Amino acid sequence: MQRVFLWLSTLFALYVSGFACATDNPLPPGDERPVPHIALLLPLKSEMFGSAADAVQRGFMAAANLVLTDPNSLPVRVYSSFDEGSDIVALYRLAVTNGARGVVGPLTRSGVAMLAAESEIPVPTLALNLADRPAAAQLYFFGMAAEAEARQIAQIAKQNGHQQAIVIVTRSQLSHRLQLAFEEEWYGTGGSLVREMLFDADPSVLAEITSLQDTAVFLAADAMEARKIRPFLPKSQPIYATSQVFLGNSDTLGGYDLDGVRFVDMPWLLQTDHPAVMVYPRANPPLSVAHERLYGLGIDAFRLMELMLGNKLSTHLPLDGVSGRLRLDGHIFQRAALPARFEQGHAEYRAASAPSTVRMFPDQVLPPAPPGATAQR
Repeated sequence: MQRVFLWLSTLFALYVSGFACATDNPLPPGDERPVPHIALLLPLKSEMFGSAADAVQRGFMAAANLVLTDPNSLPVRVYSSFDEGSDIVALYRLAVTNGARGVVGPLTRSGVAMLAAESEIPVPTLALNLADRPAAAQLYFFGMAAEAEARQIAQIAKQNGHQQAIVIVTRSQLSHRLQLAFEEEWYGTGGSLVREMLFDADPSVLAEITSLQDTAVFLAADAMEARKIRPFLPKSQPIYATSQVFLGNSDTLGGYDLDGVRFVDMPWLLQTDHPAVMVYPRANPPLSVAHERLYGLGIDAFRLMELMLGNKLSTHLPLDGVSGRLRLDGHIFQRAALPARFEQGHAEYRAASAPSTVRMFPDQVLPPAPPGATAQR
């Protein structure tokens, strides 16, 4: 009787803590051997992050389904979380206990911070955000930090011959983060800062900006704010921004408002007819642009995990992904997005020089198409 009571008590503890329903796939009975698989840990049951997690899952599975015929591929098991900040460590341990050979996730910054605090990471693990602390040997990070795009834009502006910069910021927290990242990289390239300008719905502050071809203007702003700012800047002024200004090419009116603005974004959004992009199916029904980026993140997360499990990082990086060109810097997978520019209401990829092949980047290896599949536009 005492053994039965202890068993029931343990089962109740698992249930109330969320472990018993931690995965969308049935768990193997306790008396069976663990099943080798790739674990995908996402906050699918979170009210705040559930839709973002769903987009990542759909992209991840789209890539995974292309290799189902490979006898060496592992099945994917999805583990759903309510709150990664509190339950991710237990969920991670559950996945490993169930036989996970590799783990992808968590997605949120709080979840990644909790996992990064763990000293024991027994299998290759790819977190989908960044942490502010050193990582265990098998813990790697991959995400879509907007600050990385701001740094890339600073490099592009310097490569285009600009020596000075004006930074226009808004009152949002994201704008401040973009500003700091751009300026840090800009100073690192040897550039100088003419001034910082706060745009607070009053366009008169922009009247002082005159057209100077050696001076780049960086908009640390989202699409809505950028559309308010751009009409008050000289037409010939070189203007730069991040993917925050791009809401997709169906937003033609917004594209006209941002005419001439240079930015960076994913091949998944900018080169939809590229063979390396077309090999992966699109979400159906279509997603918002923000969620399409997460879908692309999911595709590349699966590809990176495949390389990690096959010990191929040293031979297959940089990787030309649908989210950008990926390289490994320590434990962080850095993503270089594609340069683009708004012209006549439409955003288009703009290479530094005309490409001689269909590759998105030099030395690109295209992913294999599934047997019998044909690319569709």
